[in-house]
Amino acid sequence: MKRGALRVYLGAAPGVGKTYAMLDEGKRRKERGVDVVVGLVETHGRLKTTAQVGDLEIIPRRSIVHKGAEFSELDVDAIVARRPTVVLVDELAHTNVPGSRNAKRWEDVDELLDAGIEVVTTLNIQHLESLNDVVEKITGVVQRETVPDSIVRMADQIELVDMSPEALRRRMAHGNIYPPERIDSALNNYFRPGNLGALRELALLWAADRVEESLDQYRIRNGITDTWETRERFVVAITGKPGGALLVRRAARVAAKSRAQLVGVYVRSGNGLTTTDTEAELADQQRLLAEVGGAYYEVVSNDVGRALVSAAQLHGATQLLLGASDRSRLDQLLRGSVVNDVTRVAKGIDIHVIAIDGRSESQTLPHHLRMRNSLSRRRQVIGSLIVVGGLPLVVWILLASERSLTLASDLLVCLVVVVAAGAIGGLVIGIVGAVVGSLLINYYLVPPVHTFTIGERQNLIALIVFIAVAATVSTYVNLAALRTAQARRARAEAEALSRAAGTLAVSSGDAVPVLLAQLCAVFGCMTVELWQRADDEWTITEQAGSSDSTLQSLPTDRKFEETTVDIGSNTRVVFRGPQLSLEDQLALRGQCDQLAVALREREMRHSAQAAEITKRADEVRTSLLQAVSHDLRTPLAGIKASVTSLLSPDVKFTAVQQREFLETVDIETDRLTRLVRNLLDMSRLQAGAVALQLSTVFLDDVIANALRSVSSLPEHVVVEIADDMVAVFVDAEFLERAVANVVGNAVAWSPAGAAIELKAFRHDDRVLLQVVDHGPGIPADRRAEAVRPFQQLG
Repeated sequence: MKRGALRVYLGAAPGVGKTYAMLDEGKRRKERGVDVVVGLVETHGRLKTTAQVGDLEIIPRRSIVHKGAEFSELDVDAIVARRPTVVLVDELAHTNVPGSRNAKRWEDVDELLDAGIEVVTTLNIQHLESLNDVVEKITGVVQRETVPDSIVRMADQIELVDMSPEALRRRMAHGNIYPPERIDSALNNYFRPGNLGALRELALLWAADRVEESLDQYRIRNGITDTWETRERFVVAITGKPGGALLVRRAARVAAKSRAQLVGVYVRSGNGLTTTDTEAELADQQRLLAEVGGAYYEVVSNDVGRALVSAAQLHGATQLLLGASDRSRLDQLLRGSVVNDVTRVAKGIDIHVIAIDGRSESQTLPHHLRMRNSLSRRRQVIGSLIVVGGLPLVVWILLASERSLTLASDLLVCLVVVVAAGAIGGLVIGIVGAVVGSLLINYYLVPPVHTFTIGERQNLIALIVFIAVAATVSTYVNLAALRTAQARRARAEAEALSRAAGTLAVSSGDAVPVLLAQLCAVFGCMTVELWQRADDEWTITEQAGSSDSTLQSLPTDRKFEETTVDIGSNTRVVFRGPQLSLEDQLALRGQCDQLAVALREREMRHSAQAAEITKRADEVRTSLLQAVSHDLRTPLAGIKASVTSLLSPDVKFTAVQQREFLETVDIETDRLTRLVRNLLDMSRLQAGAVALQLSTVFLDDVIANALRSVSSLPEHVVVEIADDMVAVFVDAEFLERAVANVVGNAVAWSPAGAAIELKAFRHDDRVLLQVVDHGPGIPADRRAEAVRPFQQLG
């Protein structure tokens, strides 16, 4: 069975006319003879929407009882049994009542589509799953009902029902959307002009992306590779070389003038090899591209020209911007021209070539970064000794053999020595050895001897080949050594990052000091300082430094400088130590990224601690409110009843009765005073504002004063104090009130006539004071709750 088609009317907000448009389409189809029914429509009491239903056939809804109330939902079985050609189903994102066939209405629609029935439905943009969080940030309203984007994207047709925010607010004000009692609230909250404008933009952009997606699918299905200029897109070739920043800025200005999308494409060599200098420039140009609003893409290919054109065609670009430096004709002949390659293969794309000066920025680089020998000094010395001593020795041996070998053999023997020198000493040593060897052979072994004149052409060719082979071998040896050094450095950087990541992973506390110390050790800095800005002032919050012995051992001629790395808008790291190379600075940024993660973890930890403190304070406030509503109510009720009775003109009380009322007021007032004092003390304790006044007091005096303050004290109170318990070091006032509170609780829960016991005895270096009653006790699993503030265990 062929699956039915799905048509969605998409709107930015309620009231734009989605349901009205859906019903209008149903009426038009019915007039054309199509079998159309209304599966479910929500008119929300809008008269025009209700009238739009007209004579369309309505499938009765299915009734569902939930928690004693009756609800109605879409009846899928009735619609499938009726088998119309088209069914109208409103509010695709609706959540069905528990007990329904499916949890969501879009699942009901999916069943109707599987049954071969075409469905026309409605949806607001805020109900799309991918935009749910965005809508929440805009409107402040959490959308509980969502639809997966895949369900909507598979629709055969999506029609946007658009309305300006001003027109929608007028409809709301005229009472065409919500009832009068909800209009003011809606206009001041969800239906604010800014909210409606943002939702409208979301809907327009989402619909535009859907149109572009459909267009791309159409081009793929029909094999269309030419660029269709439906939307201006600029692709700029990111070079990762000096001068590339100028190219990015020029492309951003050109794209901004035509309101076009800017895409930067970098083509990485297929062998994966690139210089550190290029990586540094590439990172800067990538950040610049992001700042001007462009998107960055990276492709891998050995054919840069074709890769750029393919990327431009993939993104539907209409224009491609390239940079051209003042390279020589010979350089273009040997290495090729990207501009020529792009011009040759690009079709339907405008090519812009912008002249840039690729040398301007490279001249600012330190000399040691532009030319570097990756071999150790020891190997260079050995290679030099081979050239200086080995070549003359070999020539002397060849002369001593009375020319028993041919010139070709002589050249091969010397070539072995030169290749060995180049393999050990590197490129420069190899080239110098080739020149020195060719001169020695020419002077001593090539006729006419003892002159630099070459008599035969074949001898000249042999010397040229000799020099070329020696230089080639030395070049490749030097390149291999360079790659080896880069690999060692990459491994060292990876190990340093691994140690930093391991510190973050295993650290249960603050990892920032440890990471600062690691940075200081890895880069050999004197000090590493963490600066943070507050109120536009930068201050040092933490620092790490090398030991004095390490500083004294550093060479005095070594250049020291200060390097600053920003790891946030208000945080930076300052390094004071040896001058860092470009490679070191890149590695330093990677280490600082780990430090930034540690700082964020510290902030989160502090936030969690603050949240925990706030939570505890909330618990105290909640307990305080419970105490105010319960404990304070009782004495206030007694005082109110007594005073009201005394003031009543209807009853004449005797003097004895009046005294009883007054005594009740006095007792309840004292009780209320104690409660308020306890509440204030608890607040002071929670705030840490209580200072204990410790002194040496007699324990029997404290207990006697506490018992006198307890009302309704039973006749049998047993006090047992050990003989060695004469004086204790406490805050007498707080101890007295604590004992009175516990004894008062014991009195309240002890059966009539039961004795209450107070026992004091020494335990190690402390004094234990026990209050024993014979009440019901506290369950073992709830004893921890009993010590919480104002807790009465129900």
